[in-house]
Amino acid sequence: MVSQELRVSTAWVLAFVAIAIATAIFIADTITELDIACPVFYTAVVLIAAQFCGKRGIVFVGLACIALTLLSDLLTIDVAPSQAGVINTCISLAAIAATTCLAVKIEMEKEATFEARSQLAHVARMTTLEGMTANIAHEVNQPLTAVLINGNACLHWLGAEPPDLNEARKNITNIVRDANRASKIVVQVRDLTKGQPPVSERLRLNEIILATTVLIDREIRQNQILIQTQLSDDVPPISGDRVQLQQVLLNLFLNSIEALRLAAVGSRHLVIVSTKSSSNNVLISVRDTGKGISSRNLNCLFDPFYTTKSGGLGIGLTISRSIVESHGGRIWATPNSPCGAVFHFTLPIDAGVDRSVKNQLSAGKFFA
Repeated sequence: MVSQELRVSTAWVLAFVAIAIATAIFIADTITELDIACPVFYTAVVLIAAQFCGKRGIVFVGLACIALTLLSDLLTIDVAPSQAGVINTCISLAAIAATTCLAVKIEMEKEATFEARSQLAHVARMTTLEGMTANIAHEVNQPLTAVLINGNACLHWLGAEPPDLNEARKNITNIVRDANRASKIVVQVRDLTKGQPPVSERLRLNEIILATTVLIDREIRQNQILIQTQLSDDVPPISGDRVQLQQVLLNLFLNSIEALRLAAVGSRHLVIVSTKSSSNNVLISVRDTGKGISSRNLNCLFDPFYTTKSGGLGIGLTISRSIVESHGGRIWATPNSPCGAVFHFTLPIDAGVDRSVKNQLSAGKFFA
């Protein structure tokens, strides 16, 4: 969580700097004549506040600067203020008000951009799930079929003379297990289709990886792909939004599957690796033996609307990068050896301070 803690520390430093500058301006404005337009420098305080405050915070700082200006005028050692001094004060107040309005407008535009990109991410999830409808139906149908088989077997054992309660109990246990499995799949799909705000929580990334591979199981088998998961046991927890991180994994998995369709049967390999890196990060790598990525395209892969697919939208990897970076990590791609591509992304380890991530996500900083 080093990057998140750094953001919090930076916010506190900026707040201290803003207070120090405001104090210095107030003292200078109080001990000097009104003819000197010191209050105009309060605009710098407003601009600094815009770096770490929301709309209400910016308005509060702007009103505070105006109040300090008026209070300073009352305390100024000048019995008869000149016309120039009054004009300077009015100009300073107008400048503070204009700067506050502009800062609020910029913050509103940031929030609107966040909302638009969140909606775009939701559309991308829906588009992805639309193409996986048959796969999801198959995955849900499997445990439901098992429930039906175990239910019939349970009725058989209960109808025997005498009833075999031990076998019936085993079948009921299997029914509960399979029903829970179907429920988990439905919950995953429901969460992915929701347009709900991001929620930061303590997560086990290996569990999210395994849960996501369930959604692509049918695609894996249909395309005769050999999938391997090399998940390190010492991967520590992270803080983040489960749905967003699952979307990143799903995007990378589906991209690899599409690339592997062009490879010869028997040479289609997909390897998912999770490790703890030496820089207090969790590293996830998705390797495939598909057609690979040309060196000239490596720097463009994550650009908006850039795609090498005939029917691609070019937003999947862009959204994935935004999600990873909003969680304090980074994502990149490299060629695989001897063929294919490797997508890597890192996420900071949860050091028990996940409040900054939660604040960042909930305050609209996600995609910023």
